[in-house]
Amino acid sequence: MRVIIPRQELFRKSKIIHVDMDSFYASVEIKERPELKNKPVAVAGSSENRGVITTCNYVARGYGIRSAMPSITAKRLCPQIIFLPVNMEKYRAVSKEVHKIYKCYTKIIEPVSLDEAYLDVTNSKYCQGDPEEMARQIRMKIFEDLGITASAGISSNKFLAKIASDWNKPNGQYSIPDKDIKDFIIKVPIRKIYGVGKKTELLLKSNGVNTCKDLQKLSKESLSKLLGKYGCTLYSLSRGIDDREVESHKISKSLSVEDTYMEDLTDLIQALKELKLLYLELLKRLDKKVYANRLIKSCYVKIKYSDFKLTTTQVSSKIINYEVYSNLLKKTLLTNNKSIRLLGVGVQFNNEPISQLNLDIT
Repeated sequence: MRVIIPRQELFRKSKIIHVDMDSFYASVEIKERPELKNKPVAVAGSSENRGVITTCNYVARGYGIRSAMPSITAKRLCPQIIFLPVNMEKYRAVSKEVHKIYKCYTKIIEPVSLDEAYLDVTNSKYCQGDPEEMARQIRMKIFEDLGITASAGISSNKFLAKIASDWNKPNGQYSIPDKDIKDFIIKVPIRKIYGVGKKTELLLKSNGVNTCKDLQKLSKESLSKLLGKYGCTLYSLSRGIDDREVESHKISKSLSVEDTYMEDLTDLIQALKELKLLYLELLKRLDKKVYANRLIKSCYVKIKYSDFKLTTTQVSSKIINYEVYSNLLKKTLLTNNKSIRLLGVGVQFNNEPISQLNLDIT
């Protein structure tokens, strides 16, 4: 006799949903301009020549266009591509509406970005506790109310739910029940694992590691020797183990402001002038309530040169003032006199609250 297990019992430890909006910024724009639905559309941070793709729709992706690609490269790949300017206020407003839908199912929500979030529905009574049905309803409600689509992943931890949300994109969902984890995880490419960037991927592949199945063949000691502390994390993730909780009040570790310029900054005087504007904008953002009572531990300057090489220089500092940033910029440009395409300033926070933020606006 075949025993049918209720769907809600397929996730015995936890029930985590990862929701990822499909090409969010582009989808919001196309919703307002439906005539663009079947055309290649990209939201870019600047003009066609100097911008960088923030996101693009799936029609554009069919031409090989992707996020963080220079607009000029996208234009070369797809001459008919339509560029639209970034409108962050609009996207934030839509994101708030999406989160109202999440809150109908659980109060334990961890936003990752405007278009991505983890939901812990372990103890939710909605849909008779079935996380797959909750995910379906959430996606349907987002489409009905806001006219945009979302994909979702369902599993018993954040790592697997994140992978699952990408498995059936766009406008789909995928579930990895506890009984399927062992068979599923061995097929996952290493590039799908969070924390595995280009350099780590190349290092692992040079050691014959392409999938989680390959990772499982290595001991914890071997991975630790190869990748340090992160090697121990990989040892667990490659087996589908992730003990991170969904943090509904997760504290941001940093805050930054940056700009990509229509024309390269070619000398120190230009760069310092733009640096001052970025610094003042950073102060404005730090003054918001969400960053009140946060202790600063370091300041940094980010530079992308005309050849697209990126560098970040930082210094430990408990206060923020313009001189800290100007000294960092001068120090960086002493060793590299290339023209600047992008410039940014930021701070890293300590996790401990303090009574007052250390701002020095002189």
